This record gives sequence, structure tokens and C-alpha cells, in this order.
Amino acid sequence: MLRAILFDLDGTLVNTDPLHYRVWKEVLEDYGLEIDQKFYDSRISGGLNPLVIKDILPELSETENYELAEYKEARFRELASELKPVAGLDRILAWTEECNLKRALVTNAPPKNVELMLSVLGLTEAFNPVVVASNAGVSKPDPALYRMALNLLDIAPEQGLVFEDSPAGIRSAVGAGILTIGIASTHNPQTLLAAGAFNVVPDFTDEQVWNLLRG
Repeated sequence: MLRAILFDLDGTLVNTDPLHYRVWKEVLEDYGLEIDQKFYDSRISGGLNPLVIKDILPELSETENYELAEYKEARFRELASELKPVAGLDRILAWTEECNLKRALVTNAPPKNVELMLSVLGLTEAFNPVVVASNAGVSKPDPALYRMALNLLDIAPEQGLVFEDSPAGIRSAVGAGILTIGIASTHNPQTLLAAGAFNVVPDFTDEQVWNLLRG
């Protein structure tokens, strides 16, 4: 029996990737790097900032890496007021209320971003627990992040359902044994299926979502 729905944040509740791409493109120009969408999708999207920066700018010191990550996220937050929820989010959240289901948020996003985006969306009190990678000491694609959420929810993997938009997030959730639906807001559906998604939909209005939930 379904007892909880677990959601990713970036790309799942809100389509942040266009804004993240814009900001990464802007800040990396200062380092002489011109990136395109393909580079962003394959090397940056869904990744943890320190690891992303270490990969694409290995010459930076640990301090420089940290400062760049902080600057990039501060710039993102300056522009975050323009973000909008993924279509159908209000409907699925209302449905979880009607069915008395628990809701968790499981994200690689920095804590300040999580706080701001939930505020922008009007969802500050909507999720319990909120599992943030940097606070937990582990990040997606490690399944430990979703296992931690299951423990906090006090449910078995088969009692949960996950919505994720990235291959790393899907591998994390599937690795924890949870049925996972891909939200194709930022990645090709075939990429999400290859990562282990049970099914892929464009957003929460898709009837495949509701057929599964009703079933």
C-alpha cells in the first residue's frame, strides 16, 4: 500500500534547469569556457557543485572551488523569483492531502536554494522530511540518500513512490528499491528509462501518473 510520495526538487517540482544553465553559462565565461546545452546536460545537470567544478575546472583550489560554487548559487537565487512550478504539482499535492499520504523532499540542491525555492513556490511547510544532500553527507546517485528518507518516513521501499527528473536521482531512488517515475522536464525520456525509471511523463498532469496513483 502506498504510504508516501518522495519528490526531487530541481526539475521535478520546478523547472530550474533553464535558469541553472543560464547562470552556469554566465559564470563559466569568466574562466574562458563556452558551454552549450549538450555540455550542460552531460557534465553539469543534476550534479553536486563541488564535483561538477572539480570535473570541469580541475585546476581550481578547494577554496576557489567553494567560492565559485557559492557565487554561482547566489546568482541563481537572485533570479529565482521567476521560477514556476511544474504543471500539475498543485493537483498531486492536493491528492496526497486527500489520501493522507506522507510527503518527503530529497534533493542535491544547496540548503539556501531549497529554502528559497520552497518559499517562491509557497511550499515551505509542504514536506516532512526534507533531506538535503549537503546536510546528510551523501548525495545522489548514492541510494543512501533515499534510504535515509525511507527511515525518516518509517516506511518500506515498496510503500513509497518517487518522482525524479535526472538520471542521478533515478539511480539513487531505484537503488533504494523505490518505484520511480521520471519527469522529462530536463532530460530525454529514453535517458531516464535507461537510468531505471518505471515510466516517464512530461509533468504531473499526464494521465499515466493518475492511472498509476489510482491503481
